[in-house]
Amino acid sequence: MNNPAAQVRDAPDVETVVIGAGVVGLAIARSLAAAGHEVVVLERHGAIGQETSSRSSEVIHAGLYYPPGSLKARLCVEGRRMLYAFARENGIPHARYGKLVVATAEAELPRLDALAATARANGVSDIARLSAADVQAREPDLDCVGALLSPSTGVIDSHALMVALEGHIRSGAGSIVLNADVADLQARDGAPFEIATVSAGERTTLTARNLVIAAGLGATRLGSMLVADSRYEPPKTYPARGHYYVLDGPTPFRHLVYPLPRDAWLGIHLTLDIAGRARFGPDLEWQVEPSTVFDEEDGARRARFEREIRRYWPGLPEGRLSPGYVGVRPKIYASGEPARDFAMHDARDHGIARLVALYGIESPGLTSSLAIGAHVAALLPR
Repeated sequence: MNNPAAQVRDAPDVETVVIGAGVVGLAIARSLAAAGHEVVVLERHGAIGQETSSRSSEVIHAGLYYPPGSLKARLCVEGRRMLYAFARENGIPHARYGKLVVATAEAELPRLDALAATARANGVSDIARLSAADVQAREPDLDCVGALLSPSTGVIDSHALMVALEGHIRSGAGSIVLNADVADLQARDGAPFEIATVSAGERTTLTARNLVIAAGLGATRLGSMLVADSRYEPPKTYPARGHYYVLDGPTPFRHLVYPLPRDAWLGIHLTLDIAGRARFGPDLEWQVEPSTVFDEEDGARRARFEREIRRYWPGLPEGRLSPGYVGVRPKIYASGEPARDFAMHDARDHGIARLVALYGIESPGLTSSLAIGAHVAALLPR
């Protein structure tokens, strides 16, 4: 026989809570709200997108690099189509510049062909193999022996994207609570999740039927609070920061320019922002605690950047690089280990019903964000 008192006691405050108001958390909340969920997004900072999402290259990736069949490959290709459409529909500044992945030595050409094969296996159908002469015709300042052209690669104003997602959430059945640092999580069989937050020194507890952890650098800490099966451990997060330099003055380039990737690192690449300004980066520096402080290392970092850039742009003028910003990525593999796929864990992984926890959502997380949102919403049917 049903116990009315127990039903009242266990009635949650809200249907679904999403922890993290970066671009991925916002995209998930938008998809859930569109599916009819009452959604509350909890963000520990005083504004949306203050960590990984605001410190990226803002590139819309085509899907060239990721192992065929992986979540990264599938969600990047799906997300790229969705992101361009969403940007058009919502007036978000974006530009489809196209990208050149360049080989700077004959020995690199087989790797260029292998990358082309991976891209085609992922469903990227518009790539083209270019000779050195083809590249020179497009970008006379580039020095390479061949390249892969990706016409569908572009850039987007990530802040405007997040503001648009926030608008969709607030205009639907959703809200965003800022300065809400999650201090504790509890999951009990058959009962709503209990989410304890601290804001301005005051502790508050919110209950929810469904819970999504999309907290980036903080995901492992939060997931560890909810382990129901002793055989399950959330993936460990390894913060890795990358510095960006900006080019002072005009740039001669009309495309994004990438060297061939090295293991799990895409190398020091050239990207353009919406206004056409060039920036270079990121490098890769593993950390114990994440830091966004720009460290020039008494000029050593700038010298490394210049050396890497001159592999494909030997005409880089002296003294044209200025410190830009630092981004920190929530990687779930350590230095020297192979890159891992996105981790999106549901009850089949951790044994907790109505919980989806996301780990290692780094590049191409921005490109994949809308597809990730749809994927997570499908895991939490009403």
